Amino acid sequence: MTGKLPPSASVAIPACGAMLHAPAADRNKDALCDLLREHAPQKGRALEIASGTGQHIAAFARALPDLHWQPTEPAPDRRASIDAYITKAALPNVAPAAPLDATATGWNETLPAQDLIFFANLLHLIPTDPAQRVIAEAALALAPGGALIFYGPFGRDGILTSEGDLRFDAELRSADPAIGYKDTVDITRWLSDAALSPIDLVEMPANNLAFIARKP
Repeated sequence: MTGKLPPSASVAIPACGAMLHAPAADRNKDALCDLLREHAPQKGRALEIASGTGQHIAAFARALPDLHWQPTEPAPDRRASIDAYITKAALPNVAPAAPLDATATGWNETLPAQDLIFFANLLHLIPTDPAQRVIAEAALALAPGGALIFYGPFGRDGILTSEGDLRFDAELRSADPAIGYKDTVDITRWLSDAALSPIDLVEMPANNLAFIARKP
């Protein structure tokens, strides 16, 4: 799902066995659990796009035990890490990690309708067209009344609002000019184009944002 990235964009280090450890996932997992408890459906099917190491979905599955979670990840080593975290935690409500590339066209047709689709820290790591496709496909994969929730760093009405955001966006674009921060104006339009409403923004720690949109 990603092209060339700077080392700081996706840090995951070996841990125990197949497990990988992402420090950023540890830092934000509690805030994301709180976000999902407040805004996500509390039961049904939940799909996580780009599950990474598995730290997030292990925390989510404990926090929302009445959702049945499907983690996905294109990279085989990260799928192995996800499964290792789930096995260690003995979580009964998580399926084995699946090899989904959410930037591909038509993936919504390969899954049952989802009550929740979630992803974190993805859109700034992929070009604009694939980012828009992730949202469009996710909207098609949702059940009526389902929620799409995603989190990460974004420009706000055309402005990067912190020095850290300016540095990270420049680092991303230096590695690959096609990637970098997406803006709230564009994201809101893409969600609306995908027939998702209402659309809400939630302020998150470290100057991040969460988008919450529902399928009518």
